[in-house]
Amino acid sequence: MVVGCGNMGRSHAVSYHKSPGFEIVGLVSRGAESREELNRSLGGKLDLFGDYGDALGKTRPDAVCISTYPDTHVDYALQALQAGAHVFLEKPIALTVDDAIRVVAAARASSKKLVIGYILHHHPSWTKFVEIARELGKPLVMRMNLNQQSHGKTWYTHKQLMQSMSPIVDCGVHYVDMMCRMTQSLPTQVSAIGARLSDELPEGMYNYGQLQVRFEDGSIGWYEAGWGPMMSQEAFFIKDVIGPRGCASIVGVEGKVGSSDSVDGHSLTNRIRYHRAATHADGSWKEPDVLLDTTDEPDHQGLCDREQAFFLQAIRENMDLREHLDNAVNSLRIVLAADESVHTGKTVVL
Repeated sequence: MVVGCGNMGRSHAVSYHKSPGFEIVGLVSRGAESREELNRSLGGKLDLFGDYGDALGKTRPDAVCISTYPDTHVDYALQALQAGAHVFLEKPIALTVDDAIRVVAAARASSKKLVIGYILHHHPSWTKFVEIARELGKPLVMRMNLNQQSHGKTWYTHKQLMQSMSPIVDCGVHYVDMMCRMTQSLPTQVSAIGARLSDELPEGMYNYGQLQVRFEDGSIGWYEAGWGPMMSQEAFFIKDVIGPRGCASIVGVEGKVGSSDSVDGHSLTNRIRYHRAATHADGSWKEPDVLLDTTDEPDHQGLCDREQAFFLQAIRENMDLREHLDNAVNSLRIVLAADESVHTGKTVVL
């Protein structure tokens, strides 16, 4: 059963529809228009529901895909697990670390599989990027951002997301998770700043933020995220990692990767530039920069297909997902500490 028929719910539903390992028993959404339109695109024969509990009781699914707004994640995941279903849950798990731990504990107690939608885990170019980062020595300096000049429907979706969380929390979990994978070290401190650039937001919410995180091994990471029609289209996609032995950067054609408001652009890499710092006695480089071509990588839909293939594999092979879930909770802990830092103006010790 697919719950939530927006951008990610649609992509996951397409993956299930194509996969011989899944059969969609129902589509659930708050608004009738989104589920009806998605149903038409998938052949028009699926059962449709406006109430999650009703759908869960009538379809009795083996698995539930939850791609709703984050404030529903905990309740929906717990209900699905209690009903005996495996769960694919879009990130973040919850709005608090305690609730995230509660969902993970429920999954472990139920013996059902819980997979969190960390799409970059299934991205071959990001896998290579992490591998290169681990060759650069320590400490690492990691610079990442994803600013989106959103407007129209995308800005509406962003405003809905900001009813419960800021961009550095919602998007940040992906990239601080990558930082943790690169360093293989524990985060120790987080500080952050944020700015409210629109009167259309809930009181106390900000649509631009940046965080800095320190790790036990001396590595440091910076992440920036902003949403809205006022955001700059320039320098919206920075993905750098620097170490004593050199650096690596995700770059695109002519230095640009897609559009800041394009979902495909967010996961597109095009090339990885690998620079080694070693020089000869005369100061010349020992090795030229290497440009790794990644233009044959899967697009956003292809990555969603890989996510759902992993979900199916986890169920069929009874995979041990403890590390996967621990990492999901850890990345949430970091970005929520950043959110706390924005509001208090203080560094948060983890």
